[in-house]
Amino acid sequence: MKQYDIVIIGGGPAGLAAAISAKNAGVSDIMILERDESLGGILNQCIHNGFGLHTFKEELTGPEYAARFIAKAQEMEIPYKLGAMVLSVSPEKVITYMNKQEGLVQISAKAIILAMGCRERPRGALNIPGFRPAGIYSAGTAQRLMNIEGYSVGKEVVILGSGDIGLIMARRMTLEGANVKVVAELMPYSGGLKRNIVQCLNDFNIPLKLSHTVVGIDGEKRITGVTIAEVDANRQPIPGTEIHYDCDTLLLSCGLIPENELTREIGVEMNRVTSGPNVDDKLQTGVEGVFACGNVLHVHDLVDHVSSEAALAGENAAAYVLAKAETESAHKVTLKAENGVRYTVPQTIDVANMRDSVTVRFRVADIYHNRSIAVYYGDKKVMSRKKRVLAPGEMEQVLLKKDSFKDYPDITEITIRTEEA
Repeated sequence: MKQYDIVIIGGGPAGLAAAISAKNAGVSDIMILERDESLGGILNQCIHNGFGLHTFKEELTGPEYAARFIAKAQEMEIPYKLGAMVLSVSPEKVITYMNKQEGLVQISAKAIILAMGCRERPRGALNIPGFRPAGIYSAGTAQRLMNIEGYSVGKEVVILGSGDIGLIMARRMTLEGANVKVVAELMPYSGGLKRNIVQCLNDFNIPLKLSHTVVGIDGEKRITGVTIAEVDANRQPIPGTEIHYDCDTLLLSCGLIPENELTREIGVEMNRVTSGPNVDDKLQTGVEGVFACGNVLHVHDLVDHVSSEAALAGENAAAYVLAKAETESAHKVTLKAENGVRYTVPQTIDVANMRDSVTVRFRVADIYHNRSIAVYYGDKKVMSRKKRVLAPGEMEQVLLKKDSFKDYPDITEITIRTEEA
């Protein structure tokens, strides 16, 4: 069985950035396994711009952003296999995959980086009543059909869910001549970035109905109409608020789920809020030598954050393989999210062996106005930052510096919370 120093599962933006970083850190025996027929992941179908403002200080489309990382990986001669579907990963870091050229193959790794990305929540998880006619797509499927396969998916469109993909597809379909009648959102707030609401809905006069959901689907062979209704505080439809729309297409943009079937198989401890693995400040999971980054860890809003996070995972995986990790005794501190903060990534920090600073990313549970993000070391507030608006669709972050722990030798817990400004 061939053994690699580092095997990276996933050749999207996270996998590519991790591979480049690991190679720069001194590990050359790397293998990327990608199940698609090309590198780049989901970026290949994201032909809109808005990528790369943080990483490259310019605005790129998804394929352009991916192309820069692909070119770098190829220039560095990092090996990869396409059409390679990983079937299983054992706790001993034995990876089983298959492809057309080799059939069924087993390899092993000193370190594994999980970079499988995420998938869309399917219709079956949404409990929408009605038949199962043609014309109902997840927003990402419609995006692939239009942007890669070259198909038109419909002309009269209703969209359920205001995640970023749904918002972007509202604009995309409008530009292709479709009539997007409404975007309905179950929650009282949008799940997408503010800029996407403005550029994709407001600029095209597409209505967004918050606290609404689909309560009926008409049509047997092909969808002919959709009925939406307002929901109450318990997200139950309110009788008498129904609105009917004639349409031939329904797009579903109802959330993303990190792709973690392989992660669970390894025996990694999972986080019930993020649906990704729990990790420390090195982005290492509870299984030694297994690292995670990108949307498999938690769903990001910007690919630039995916790339920077993945670069950190690649560097730390390389340090693990080269045994350059600090040997000083560990001082693990748990991060706690409360009062409007839904989760933190990472979930623990080793303050004895951490870098000079660690970026902690998180999302809030609701829309908050004029609040502060506060950080507590134990019961002592050490940091507070005012924010005019906090929204679930926008990821937040705080920077924790190693020097700041000098006066807290016995710290066991860090709390991040929102407070009245």
